[in-house]
Amino acid sequence: MEALRRLVVLRHAKSAWPPDVADHDRPLAERGLRDAPAAGRWLRAADCIPDLVVCSTAERARQTWELAAEQLPDRPTVRHEPRLYGADPADLLAVVRETPPDVGTLLLVGHNPAVQDLVLLLAQEALSDALERTREKFPTCAIAVLAQQDTWPAVAAGRALLTDLAVARGRE
Repeated sequence: MEALRRLVVLRHAKSAWPPDVADHDRPLAERGLRDAPAAGRWLRAADCIPDLVVCSTAERARQTWELAAEQLPDRPTVRHEPRLYGADPADLLAVVRETPPDVGTLLLVGHNPAVQDLVLLLAQEALSDALERTREKFPTCAIAVLAQQDTWPAVAAGRALLTDLAVARGRE
């Protein structure tokens, strides 16, 4: 029997819209700066520490991961992947399928609508109401955890179980 693999999908925290700043370079807003560390605390509390992080090259995604990672006991390997910016679910799936075989938990840090669509593509069923909630909305700093037995290259639509859905929020 294959080992269980977890794919954790994190939508970047709330971003700012400063004038004259390219979309790729937009930083986190005040709320995003509060919420991103809460994502790291949630990952730690849920014992969902990634072996590998694949993060969009967009500034808001990079900041989200850096602030989240500060809350973890150890820093996992991070790969900044340009394909995650402006991606569609097929692009994200291609990146997931490239994951090295020794990775048990992969964390993607990306953007909507692609991250929400990826979760909906992969999840066949969910524990509790997580699938319905994902269909309704995948807000900034949402974290979805998908469990599956397939090897990374074999990850396919409708074969994962959505085990958790959380929205990390920091204190005001």
